[in-house]
Amino acid sequence: MTINCKGSLIDLSVPKIMGILNLTPDSFYDGGTYKNENGVLRQTELMLHEGATFIDLGAYSSRPGADHISVEEERKRILPTVKLLIKEFPEILLSIDTFRSEIARSCVEAGAAMINDISAGNLDKKMIPTVGELKVPYIMMHMKGTPQTMKSMDQYDNLMHEIQCYFSEKIAEARKHKVDDIIIDPGFGFAKNISQNFELLKKLSLLRLQDVSVLAGVSRKSMIYKTLNINPSEALNGTTALNTIALLHGAAILRVHDVKEAMQCITLVDRYQQTS
Repeated sequence: MTINCKGSLIDLSVPKIMGILNLTPDSFYDGGTYKNENGVLRQTELMLHEGATFIDLGAYSSRPGADHISVEEERKRILPTVKLLIKEFPEILLSIDTFRSEIARSCVEAGAAMINDISAGNLDKKMIPTVGELKVPYIMMHMKGTPQTMKSMDQYDNLMHEIQCYFSEKIAEARKHKVDDIIIDPGFGFAKNISQNFELLKKLSLLRLQDVSVLAGVSRKSMIYKTLNINPSEALNGTTALNTIALLHGAAILRVHDVKEAMQCITLVDRYQQTS
């Protein structure tokens, strides 16, 4: 499976790393960490050096109960950073974490390579048609409600069946709008409780039936730190364990805060799978 990012074909048959760069003051783990250009540049350079193929840039916190911000505020936070990173790292493949088509268009026109939408078009009906026009890869995530309401929307009759149906419909819609490169993200922690997150991880390989690549984003999430009764800052070891499981179940992209450790997971899992 390959995706076309700014004219380069990225082979996802070998798993890739997406490094997280949050520009929000209130993200659950690293909110407010990168407050100036130097901090942003240092962290980006580190993640690229450690092996990240993509850098995922977000300016709207999607943690449960996060504050809502305007389009103008999101654009003010993210667009100058897109321009800065493209200038400093011309070959960088930036993923834009947004559910707003206006932000997606502005960032791609400034040089971003792909869109990562937590709502799969549900929070902005113009998003999927816009991505089709922009001709960039599209990450669509499973979520119910909004970041403000999703915590109370974890009721399912059959978790995996509902997620499968959701992606079948969304992929069909995206294909209708000429979106060629699609990646699905099951949305760990988004309208799912801890037990549901672990069920989703255990059955992750079922999502490969959609014939698109799967992204896993478990990095330092509550399914880890609440299970272990620790803080997000202490959840790297748990993240490594669950990233390994995700790879064994077919994840093609790991979205992470800690690139070096995730790359080590990929190397070790590849060695394990190549051994007869």
